[in-house]
Amino acid sequence: ADLAMYEAKAGGRNTLRFFDPAMQAAVNARLHLEADMRQGLERGEFSVHYQPVVDERARLVGAEVLLRWRHPARGMVSPAEFIPLAEQSGLILPLGRFVLQQACAQLARWAQSPATARLRLSVNVSARQFRHADFVAEVLEALREHAANPRRLTLELTESMLLGDIEDAIARMQQLKREGIGFALDDFGTGYSSLSFLKRLPLDQIKIDQGFVRDALVDPNDAAIARSIIALANSLGLDVIAEGVETEEHHHFLLQHGCRAFQGYFFGRPVPHTDFERAVLNR
Repeated sequence: ADLAMYEAKAGGRNTLRFFDPAMQAAVNARLHLEADMRQGLERGEFSVHYQPVVDERARLVGAEVLLRWRHPARGMVSPAEFIPLAEQSGLILPLGRFVLQQACAQLARWAQSPATARLRLSVNVSARQFRHADFVAEVLEALREHAANPRRLTLELTESMLLGDIEDAIARMQQLKREGIGFALDDFGTGYSSLSFLKRLPLDQIKIDQGFVRDALVDPNDAAIARSIIALANSLGLDVIAEGVETEEHHHFLLQHGCRAFQGYFFGRPVPHTDFERAVLNR
């Protein structure tokens, strides 16, 4: 009865739902996955991969840090499966700290080599992580602990997570920006922000959502949106990065309309740091 009630609430309230054994199975699967995630954190099953970001000449300028989980029985678990659960359960906080620590440690290592010292790293920040009271202090502490250059770190936020207390969000961003940390607005065009909202945020980059990039060559509306985002970013003095670039045709279209940075399978898949560094040295 309790499960059916929650299903009714999730269905918009003022409706009926009947209990189904599949509901209990879904709850059990969720509980098992959450327990496995907690154990995975303790056992060191999580790691980070790096996906290249290149400029208009296909020169490597940095990478996005992406969390990966290799389960001892299930193998690689999709982030689409475990990240939403981590957000709901609060495990996104220790996972977020882990990714941030890994990124800062990597920046410190790269700073020691001329081949990698100029590279930037981008880290995704979840809504729960960003709103946590200690978020700003944790970012600065991670940078200090590893002696990493804050000017090489970019934090990626989404439009939806900035809605609500916008003044608090801006204050947090400005605190970190004063230390040299950059900010990117991820998945731009999929949220609800207005242009005035965009103007107020202390941003450095806008990332075009891969959905617009993927269909830009076949859907005139997606092409128009991609062109508009590039023009808007350029007019505001912001860098623009296109995600999900998978073909030469995508790259040419974006380049033709003023995009100067790219990320996607056409330039490289997410890989462990050893493979990433090998690719850097071979360029």
